[in-house]
This record gives sequence, C-alpha cells and structure tokens, in this order.
Amino acid sequence: MSTSSRPTQSHLLDPTPNTHPFSIDGKPAIVTGAGSGINLCFASLLLSRSCNVLFTDLALRPEAQTVIDTYSSKIEGKSRAIFQKTDVTDWKQLSRMFEVAEKEFGGTDIVCPGACIYDPYWTNFWHPPGSAASKDVIDAGHYASIDISITHPIRTTQLAIASFLKPSHGQKVTLTNPKRVAITSSVAGQCAHFCTPLYVASKHASQVGIRVNGVAPGLDKTPLWTDHPENMKFVDTKKDVWVMPEEVAEAMLRLLEDPEMGGGTILEVGAKQTRKVAMFNDPGPSGAGHTVSNMSNQFEEVLEWLGEDGWGYVKL
Repeated sequence: MSTSSRPTQSHLLDPTPNTHPFSIDGKPAIVTGAGSGINLCFASLLLSRSCNVLFTDLALRPEAQTVIDTYSSKIEGKSRAIFQKTDVTDWKQLSRMFEVAEKEFGGTDIVCPGACIYDPYWTNFWHPPGSAASKDVIDAGHYASIDISITHPIRTTQLAIASFLKPSHGQKVTLTNPKRVAITSSVAGQCAHFCTPLYVASKHASQVGIRVNGVAPGLDKTPLWTDHPENMKFVDTKKDVWVMPEEVAEAMLRLLEDPEMGGGTILEVGAKQTRKVAMFNDPGPSGAGHTVSNMSNQFEEVLEWLGEDGWGYVKL
C-alpha cells in the first residue's frame, strides 16, 4: 500500500467521524461513580443540558445528594436525576442500571462507566490477597481493583451496546440516531508507577452509530485523592498543580458532541490544557497537572512491605 493510500488515524478510529452530529441536549444518561468527583461534575453538566441522568454509586457524598434533591422531581420539561445504589463489581447490578434507565427514562443514549479506585491498601499489588491489609479473598480468583477499573467498564460498555441495538423502548441505534459511551481513564495509562501497578495496568487496558471514547485526566482534585491520606502522600501541595474535575467534565462533553472526536479518541486533561492522545508514538503526558512530586518517596514504604517476613505467602 502506498503512503498516500494508507488510512489515516482518524479513519482507523472512526470511518465516519464527521458525518452525523450529536447533541446531548435532552438525552438520557447513565453515569457510574456519580456520587463524587469527576463523574459527579459530568453528571451535573448533563443535567444542565436537559438530560435525565441515572446516578449510580455505592453512596452519595453530600454535594451529590444536593444535586439529586434538586433534580428529583418528575416535572415535564425539567431534567431529572435518580440515584441507583450499585456495586459495579456485580454484573447483575450493572444490568439493573439499564433496566432502571429503561423504566424511568425510556432508555439511554449516553453511558459513562466512570467509577474507579486508586489502589487502596485493601486491593493493592503490594498487599496480596489474604494479607493483613487486603480485603481481596485468597480463593476468590479476582481482585477488586481490577473488577472496578477494568471489568466494570468492559461489561458496562457491552451492556450499553446491547441496549443501544435492541432497546425495550424507543428507536434502536442507527447512523442517524447515534449513541455515545465515554470511558474515564487516566494519564496513568501512559506511564509506569512502581507504587500503584494495578491502577496503572487498569488504565492501559481501556459503523452503527455508536462512538466509544475516553478521557485521561491527570492529578484531579477529587475525593479519589483528597479523602485518602495514603494517596495524598504522593502529592506536594505546594508544588503540584491540580486538574479541576470541571475541566475533565468539559472534555467528556466534547468527546460526546464534537464531530472531530472520532470513535476511539482519548483526550488527555491536564491543568488548563487538553490534547488528543495519539494512537502511535504518543510523547506521553507533560505539563502542569500530570505529575506528583512525592511518588519516588513512597518507594521506601513499598520496600518496607516487601521486607516483611513471608511477604506474599498466605496459609490456606
């Protein structure tokens, strides 16, 4: 194949990226992890554009409850928010999200599998199943961190596509009736981090009118960081620059609506900077909001864990 006839990256990502415009206005949506942080900001942004939104999470932070209370009334012409308690590691509960959206909203056009965790000690590579800090069960055959950050978005996307193709109500997806999936990834998917290998690995894993895109934020100022002292040890609050969750939500909105954001596009979001991640030979994240200053300082903590007698061996 000659260079001139070789398909461009945009062709590889989406054969018809600019043909069918998509507006989120009035579209029903499902957002996992909407109880806080980036996904709360994104769900709120959807509500501001007349979308009905199903918030799913294990619980709601007070600020999320306020949003639910504000948009809870079933009033003609007004956005509506519903909370569905959901454990995203449970496939039956994931399926239930779509059943609720069908019942309450008549279906869904936008799905965001955004729930994630950041290698807490209770499901962490350096705290193997059965060790004192871990809640992963030795004979379960899986890790909660992987279930939440990899398996959940995969399964949710499968369920979304199935729902789009054969909805219980309304019209199926077509090129003129498009649908959208926006996956929340991280700049960690472009890097390697000794201290949090499961999280980093999970973020590397991520023609019918369905477009699946992703957003990769940097150091986002959300409870994922600020509510967890073990994560804040990585951050030098005097030097490191936060990415605001509103910036990430705006990038997610752009992925849904911008005709130039062909399927498979990933937007990297730093502090006041957003760029497309290249499919091949991407230079990686750089600039404000992409790094934490104290990452290397935490190597000693991991090495201390490894120095414990019998690390990794658990009596069955």
